Amino acid sequence: MTEQTQARSNIYALLSRILMQEIDSELLKTIKQDEAILEFFPNLKEWEPLRDLGDRELIDQYFNPDFTNISLLHLIPYETFYTREDQMVETGGANPVTDFYSAYDFIVDFGTARVVSADHIGVEFEFMHHLCEAQLKAASENDTAAVEELLRVQKEFLEKHLMQWAPLYLLNMKYESRTPLYYDGAEMALEFLLSDNEYLNAGEAAA
Repeated sequence: MTEQTQARSNIYALLSRILMQEIDSELLKTIKQDEAILEFFPNLKEWEPLRDLGDRELIDQYFNPDFTNISLLHLIPYETFYTREDQMVETGGANPVTDFYSAYDFIVDFGTARVVSADHIGVEFEFMHHLCEAQLKAASENDTAAVEELLRVQKEFLEKHLMQWAPLYLLNMKYESRTPLYYDGAEMALEFLLSDNEYLNAGEAAA
């Protein structure tokens, strides 16, 4: 289970980073040089500009404009936009995710993330990464009760939050994306979210 949890944690962290901020040279280099990561981005892997252009050109001409398109101009990556009848983003303490975050010592760094609300898709993915890391720590200390509690919380957070809206956003992101980085990223996030939800439900059934 530890290897599986570490893999889940890593994927949540990668997807959170891609969804929350524009890509930078360091992240682009990591994606290009890591064959395991590139396998998740099949269209990007075969994309000619990835081979022909420098990182700065790729970022300025392709990736940053696409990120702006899918995060600011055409789509709204916030849970409350999808779940509130008035489609307003809840930026205050009444946001439905804040109780989860507070209970598990998760603090949103709004300065770094540059998001306007705690229910941004990238932040919610980061919270799942946070829970996976806490689970790994509990497992290393042989704290079975904490591991079970953290698995329960992950399942509950997915069901009550991410699964309620993220698949629709990610489908829209695929449709709106103009580069294979964000097209593949949306597809990877969608497939992973669905499979992780199945994994957590199967784990509960087995327990």
